[in-house]
Amino acid sequence: MLKIIRTNSSHKDFIHLVKLLDRYLKITDGDEHEFYNQFNTIAILKYVVIAYLDHIPVACGAFKSFNTNSAEIKRMYTKPEVRGQGIASSIIETLEIWAKEKGYHYTILETGKRQIEAVKFYKKCGYRVIPNYGQYEKMKNSICYKKELV
Repeated sequence: MLKIIRTNSSHKDFIHLVKLLDRYLKITDGDEHEFYNQFNTIAILKYVVIAYLDHIPVACGAFKSFNTNSAEIKRMYTKPEVRGQGIASSIIETLEIWAKEKGYHYTILETGKRQIEAVKFYKKCGYRVIPNYGQYEKMKNSICYKKELV
């Protein structure tokens, strides 16, 4: 049974899942990992969701304020052994609902071109490519996305 909870970045299961995510990103980002990693501090994240499958933490995601209209999706991760079961879709839907409840009209996010599964996933979820924003403007490996919350 899948259960999703809302919490914050101090939750021990979120911290554990983010460590797994960071291990994965260190491989896919290669030499650029340290650049990207500086923008992924979890201490500032107040809006975190964790998915549990049969009481085991298997996926997570978070958002933070980007501006008055947009929330930025951060730290999306699903354990490899449970991918393809719709858990990540449930995570991002939960984040989008929560962001809308907080008054945001859009969600934005950045992922790496080398993270092929993530690129396919965000497109499937209705995200559209936008010009790279903020710290990602000059990063050739970055792809930025936006979705209107309806």
